[in-house]
Order: sequence, then structure tokens, then C-alpha cells
Amino acid sequence: MAPRLALGSAQRWAVIDTLRGFALCGILLVNIPDLVQLGYGLGVDSAGVQGREPLEWLVQTRFVPIFTFLFGMSMTFVVHGARRRERRPWPALVMRFVALFAIGLLHSLVYPGEVLREYAISGLLVLPVVLFAPRVVQLLLGVVLVVAAYVVAGGGLAATPGLMLLGAALGAYDLGRALDSRSRAVLVTFAVSLVLLIPALLWQGSAPGDPRFSTPGAVAGLVMAVVYVTGLSLLWITPARRALRMLFEPLGRMSLSNYLGASVIVFFISTVVDFTTMTTIGPALLLALGILLTQNIASRLWLHYFRYGPVEWIWRMLTWREPISLISPNRWAAVGASSALR
Repeated sequence: MAPRLALGSAQRWAVIDTLRGFALCGILLVNIPDLVQLGYGLGVDSAGVQGREPLEWLVQTRFVPIFTFLFGMSMTFVVHGARRRERRPWPALVMRFVALFAIGLLHSLVYPGEVLREYAISGLLVLPVVLFAPRVVQLLLGVVLVVAAYVVAGGGLAATPGLMLLGAALGAYDLGRALDSRSRAVLVTFAVSLVLLIPALLWQGSAPGDPRFSTPGAVAGLVMAVVYVTGLSLLWITPARRALRMLFEPLGRMSLSNYLGASVIVFFISTVVDFTTMTTIGPALLLALGILLTQNIASRLWLHYFRYGPVEWIWRMLTWREPISLISPNRWAAVGASSALR
């Protein structure tokens, strides 16, 4: 079984952090053409540049559902954290979403298309269900809302509340443990979604163009998102787990800091490099890969000394309305041992 990170009496599943980092990579690849306004100076938007086809089949609409789903799971983690502290969970979650909305407002100064504000509003909307409804009700309502969002609005932001509810419900059903182990449910889900992916991709192919703006593209993205999550879970129980953790876990443990940081980096680089006159996706992808590599290294160094990413630490203190130590307990122990030897 894969290791878990102990935070007090809580369990932090490394597979969840790895999934979050994996989704973060995909989201940056999705956002990077819009962030740099690729091709805008030539009278075309980023959907009109050359070389976007691999993104449309492998990335677009695939990773945002994963990130939204995992955000919903985090609501359940906060509820459990409040109960361990013998505190009411609703003030913590309300403060968490209010703080997230404020962070989103600041983020919109460098990236107007950011989604943190929508996440905050959706979280507040589904909060009563997460707090007071049984997990089976959360699960069923989440399914209904997701299906309705894809049927009526073609997915997108309309699916955010439903995906959050699904994440919260499956978090309550201990999805982290299932993804971490040889779960038959994960294997069956992977097999079924892989079969469904074939007609979904054929449907997407019948509606060419940016899949973010078509129902077939959004549905194919949702199915492929399930394939990605369950496929990574199946790889997690193989020797590939070590590589997966190395690539994605540091990014996932600091996902909010890295998400915001990528936008800031791109904002300043765009003041020096004119992407608006470029018509191929290559330079933007190279920038995204460079950012992700840099953030992976920086996250490793940061987490060697600190328990949380810088934004995560501030967000956590606002959530619980109390000071929280940033220094890792292991670092304090190391400092103490070093002092004792002097």
C-alpha cells in the first residue's frame, strides 16, 4: 500500500495529491494559450492557431472535471478536520470559500478567466447538502446535477456544483483508500469508461472545433477524465508509482500556490515575449512545460522545510481562524537534535 502523510490524526493520501498535481499540469496546458493570448494580434483567438489538435483530444475538457471533483473531496476533509478539533464544520467551510473568493479576485488581475471565484460560489451553494445530507443523497444529487449540466448546458461551469458534490460524497465513501489499493470498483470503472470512451471520441469528432464549446467535446472530456483518474490509480499499485509521485505529488501538495504562481509567471513573461503574433502552439507549450518543471523543483525544496505551500498556509489559517505552524514537525525535530549535539 502506498504511504500516507500523517497530519495529526488525519490521513493525507499521496495518491490524491498526485492526482491533483496531474490535473494541475493539464489545466496549465489548457490555460496557457489564453493566458498568453496566443494569436490574438493576428485577428484569431487561441483556437485558431496551428498544432492545437493534440490538446483538443487529450487535454481540453479533461482536467478541469478532475480538479473540480478533487476540490469537492477537500470539503469532506475539512468536515472531518473540524470534527477532530471538536468544532462545527460550517464556519470553517464558509470562511474557506470567502477566502477563496478573495484570492480569486486578486488572481483575476493577472488572469481574468480564472475559476476560483466560481468554485467559491459553487462551494457555498452545495455546502448545506455536504453538511446535512447523507452521503448517498450527496452522491445521487451530484449525479443528477452533472447529467443535467451536460444535457442542458454542455458541461463547463454549469457542472461545477454537481462535480463538487460527487467529490464530497465519494470522499465520504473513502475514495482515497480505494484509489490507493487494488480496488475492484476502480478496475471496473476504468474498464467501463474505456469502452465508453470510443463512442465519446467519435461523437467529439463529429463536432470539430474547440471541445470546450461543444457538448460532444465536453462529454468526451468527462469520460476521459474518469479514464485518467482510474488509470492513474491502477498504475499507482505498480512500480510506476514512484515516478508518478516524483512528477506530480509536489505540484499537487502546493496546487493552489502553483496555480496562482503560473499565472503570475506567464503575466510577466508576456510583457517581454509577444505571443499574440504567433500562430503555432509550440512556444506556449514550451513555456508551460518550463513552468511545471520549475514549480516541481521549487515545490520539492519548499516542502522539505515547510508543511504547506505559502498560499495554502494562509488559506488554512483563514479557514480555521487561528495561527498554524508553517514549519514541518520533522524540521523542528531536526533542529532540536542539531542543537542537542552542540
